[in-house]
Amino acid sequence: MPSVENTAYDPQQVETAAQQYWDATRAFEVDETSDKPKYYCLSMLPYPSGALHMGHVRNYTIGDVISRYKRMTGHNVLQPMGWDAFGLPAENAAIKNNTAPAKWTYANIDHMRSQLKSLGYAIDWSREFATCTPEYYVHEQRMFTRLMRKGLAYRRNAVVNWDPVDQTVLANEQVIDGRGWRSGALVEKREIPQWFLRITDYAQELLDGLDELDGWPDSVKTMQRNWIGRSEGLEIQFDVRDADGAALDPLRVFTTRPDTVMGVSFVSIAGEHPLAQHAAKNNPALAELLAELKQGGVSEAELETQEKRGMDTGLKAIHPISGEQVPIWVANFVLMGYGTGAVMAVPGHDQRDFEFATKYGLPKKQVIALKHPKNDDERTYDPDRWQDWYGDKSREIELVNSAEFDGLDFQGAFEALAERFERKAQGQRRVNYRLRDWGVSRQRYWGCPIPVIYCGQCGAVPVPEEQLPVLLPEDVQFTGTGSPIKADPEWRKCACPECGADAERETDTFDTFMESSWYYARYTSPGAREAVDKRGNYWLPVDQYIGGIEHAILHLMYFRFFHKLLRDARMVDSNEPAKNLLCQGMVIAETFYRQNADGSKDWFNPADVDVVRDERGRITGATLRGDGQPVVIGGTEKMSKSKNNGVDPQAMVAKYGADTVRLFSMFAAPPEQSLEWNEAGVDGMARFLRRLWAMVQKHAAEGSAPVLDVAALSAEQKAIRRKTHETIGKVGDDYGRRHAFNTAIAAVMELLNVLAKFDDAGAQGRAVRQEALQAAVLLLNPITPHACHAMWQLLGHGETLLEDQPFPQVDASALVRDALTLAVQVNGKLRGTIEVAADAAREQIEALAQAEPNTAKFLEGLAIRKVIIVPGKIVNIVAG
Repeated sequence: MPSVENTAYDPQQVETAAQQYWDATRAFEVDETSDKPKYYCLSMLPYPSGALHMGHVRNYTIGDVISRYKRMTGHNVLQPMGWDAFGLPAENAAIKNNTAPAKWTYANIDHMRSQLKSLGYAIDWSREFATCTPEYYVHEQRMFTRLMRKGLAYRRNAVVNWDPVDQTVLANEQVIDGRGWRSGALVEKREIPQWFLRITDYAQELLDGLDELDGWPDSVKTMQRNWIGRSEGLEIQFDVRDADGAALDPLRVFTTRPDTVMGVSFVSIAGEHPLAQHAAKNNPALAELLAELKQGGVSEAELETQEKRGMDTGLKAIHPISGEQVPIWVANFVLMGYGTGAVMAVPGHDQRDFEFATKYGLPKKQVIALKHPKNDDERTYDPDRWQDWYGDKSREIELVNSAEFDGLDFQGAFEALAERFERKAQGQRRVNYRLRDWGVSRQRYWGCPIPVIYCGQCGAVPVPEEQLPVLLPEDVQFTGTGSPIKADPEWRKCACPECGADAERETDTFDTFMESSWYYARYTSPGAREAVDKRGNYWLPVDQYIGGIEHAILHLMYFRFFHKLLRDARMVDSNEPAKNLLCQGMVIAETFYRQNADGSKDWFNPADVDVVRDERGRITGATLRGDGQPVVIGGTEKMSKSKNNGVDPQAMVAKYGADTVRLFSMFAAPPEQSLEWNEAGVDGMARFLRRLWAMVQKHAAEGSAPVLDVAALSAEQKAIRRKTHETIGKVGDDYGRRHAFNTAIAAVMELLNVLAKFDDAGAQGRAVRQEALQAAVLLLNPITPHACHAMWQLLGHGETLLEDQPFPQVDASALVRDALTLAVQVNGKLRGTIEVAADAAREQIEALAQAEPNTAKFLEGLAIRKVIIVPGKIVNIVAG
């Protein structure tokens, strides 16, 4: 046993020693040869921004606790780490710092790796990669060329958000009030060639697969179901005539409510629709409107909330049943990229159509009525109350003003109309999805080059696999206007791999969701020639995936889609990438500010503010430390740069140690809930660790404890041992089943409180204390591994790897009580307690209960009618 010195807990010394030991023993490197069951625990990989934030700390600590616990329960645990290293932030930083994105990215990776290591995570660093390296993205390029040959990757024109200053496509969330988030320029809707992956071919499988994901939160599965948006309806054809009566190409619309077709009073089309472009040729006012509609974003959310605008094209659609001519209008809420770019408008029974028709004086017609109206008010149709007739699925409806379809309910009308349209070749039944194919093109530099060559003779040709990777040049001058590879004719120039003629490379790069959609699989197969080799089937699917709820739709949808692509390429056997998903809550903190004369706010970091709290810990006042003057308390919000309420994890680690930061992150709230940062709480965790350290030091300094002799224990010793094993059971369940790390910590705190009152220096007293302290160290090891590593040695275990010690097991015999404390009630009200032998007879329990002094006082003058005994808990005497 190492020498024991009665020294205070020094987190820096303890943590450095533990990390050096783990590095020297390569403690967390794993392979596939173990005879233990595998467990793959994965937290979403970080973007190398240059500094960890508290969201990172919480996310990775959750994963580390689960990983370490699973290792202690006998699993071969993989917990890897990498870097989601491509993307726009690196370009912004390059502009700001006058450097190349690659240089900035690699420097940040080095810094953040050291930060993560300082927190002591049990990561297999031998599998680390950055997605911006050719060794990684070559596999992505190879996969894409294979998808091209299978027809699952294709190129077509698409309407996008175009920033005319930055010369790039913007995602919907990068358009703010119609302007580019970085340049401030008015965004244009522009139609440009884009590459897509046919995720819609997998729409039904992605939908059905959600039913198999029992370990995913219902909220995430609901969001994905809504995003996929399966709907059954009819695609209906409307013939089209121009102002002179000449026939034009017909319109096709999809509707889930064909029962309202007789209520169509106009057809609305997108500004980019070919019919709109045709009508605008001889209509300057319409052409001007179409030019205006090119401004602003293309997100559905934006279109739903903006003011309804439109114009009559002068074209007419022929109603497929009545034969009536209805006007065709351009409407700003119709997107060319969704459905057919045309919508049959039923303003009598649809809110959006109603608002548009009201603004432009278009007719509204009732075609739906309640089958069983409750009163005269429900019999009188009012188009302002369209929900009553159209949106209430609980009420039976029938068709009215619909010719031969009058009286039919929804299903009857659907079948009758489907039969008619299919017989007359005017339409067909269709299943439609809200999900669109995944556009993977970006007009940016810092991304994986799309491996395509353009030849004047052969068209778009995939780069041959033997010529991969297509390398992204890293040593470039980056100004932010345009892409260096678009501006470099030498980089673009190449020969066509099919005919040998002069050709040019694609200068678009992949959406960075591409890299993060398959990274989890690459961790399983480091060094493999293909993206994944046979080792993938050993580790996959991921057993526990951890990340923020903000990734519920896009990342997790592409993550699932890409796994199916890998499966269909016979690289993996499983259908889904992850069995279980845990979405951790945000880290929030107080905000403080002062209002400026112009209405702007100066935000102050909580570290620079002194606060006054009331007896319940609520902040009642705050002053800026620099000048002593008051600041406004802004409430708690997610940590962010904009509110200046972030807390530097490294500063906290330097002040308190990594274990204390980890402990607070797990104690302050359950993983799924928001965690409010409170440095007073951090200080409380530091005191708890110092207390545990002191208890272990004191016990170890007294020498080795004797072997525990269960048969020789006193009642008090048995009580301590019972508390130890109750805690083991509680903490094991909290870690393994509930992921309730906060209550696990609280249970260990409670054990130590009981142990602190146990003043027994005898041989078996020390043996009981040894068992309790060993249990506390083992139970806390997943959360505070550095301190537990040192305390395990102090308790006499030498240089052994604590992670390989089995998680403590409950000794059922320790839970058996010799005596029981029972509550005694009279007519349901607590009047006293009694202590009885665990095997006491009913008659003895009744007699002791009635004799209990306080209980006897309340029984005076009453006749006992019956005695109810709840074994081990309560005696209730019913008297009157």
